[in-house]
Amino acid sequence: MSLTPRDAAMTTHAELAVPPDGWTVGHLRQHIQYAVDLELWTIPFYMSAMYSIQDRTSPAFQLIQSVVNQEMLHLQSAANIANAYGLSPEIRVPQYRGKAIPHLDFQLDRPDPRPEYEPYSAEIGALDTERINAMCLIEYPGWDSTTPPALRQNVREYGSIGAFYQAVRHGAELLEDRIRGGVRQVDLFGAFYRNMPGMTITESRARGLYQVRLLIDLITDQGEGTRKTRGDLELQFQNTADDRDMNRSHFDKFTQIRKAQPVTVYPVKRPARYTAHDHELEQILVGHFGALRGALELVFRGENPDDFVRLMISTGAAIQNCWKHGVTPRFG
Repeated sequence: MSLTPRDAAMTTHAELAVPPDGWTVGHLRQHIQYAVDLELWTIPFYMSAMYSIQDRTSPAFQLIQSVVNQEMLHLQSAANIANAYGLSPEIRVPQYRGKAIPHLDFQLDRPDPRPEYEPYSAEIGALDTERINAMCLIEYPGWDSTTPPALRQNVREYGSIGAFYQAVRHGAELLEDRIRGGVRQVDLFGAFYRNMPGMTITESRARGLYQVRLLIDLITDQGEGTRKTRGDLELQFQNTADDRDMNRSHFDKFTQIRKAQPVTVYPVKRPARYTAHDHELEQILVGHFGALRGALELVFRGENPDDFVRLMISTGAAIQNCWKHGVTPRFG
């Protein structure tokens, strides 16, 4: 399993020595970085679909917006776990090609959910059948398993996001002695979750593991986690401030959109018809998103960039401005 330069710099030969269970702190850090990658990937994908909707008061827009806000929380949670295990997470440029979703291979799930959600696309696009099907697949509920997951040398071998986080949880539990509380922890969302015990990892070792588990449960329960019925999102994981459907998972929300009548989205041009102004709009978005990625990386290193909120707003505005001119958003 290859390491990024930053991972390699943080990981010693002793940390990569494989114990009988197959997990090392180096492997765990890689999995957590991949979790950061996956959570970041969903944000532009979901935001682009959301801002393609012409009516911002529509239920579909509101539902996706609530999910986007929680995906930002999930990114924060994955970054807090990373820092607790000694990894300063990278905020990498996400790629949107074909049907490739980072570190997920749906055909490994049992039963294979893909036939129910064909056609689907992992490319940036307006909210349509292909995009909403992909969104449902990403958040598709995984099966509970009492068997500890084995270390996957290829992280694309996870059939669902729930199975992926089950592996992260297993590795985290095996390596609880590596947890260091209070290291570059970030809480941007605590005011929205009055029933949540905490959004950060403040304790070390066994006590810290309880907090790590809580953040992993937050991510999987809000997204899909275990197979569940509508309306049983745990109270502590419900947004108590501005989510009208606070007790529903991402999968439930996307399923509601999928079953509803299609929404009106902005018409899109073929790239061959883009004007010089259209290409300028693309580059404006690329610039705003690049600055946002840089700000996020600073936030998760414990710094407090003054323009973080402004960059979030300007990135959303740039996405919508692209759609209004018939230009499909591009992020890098």
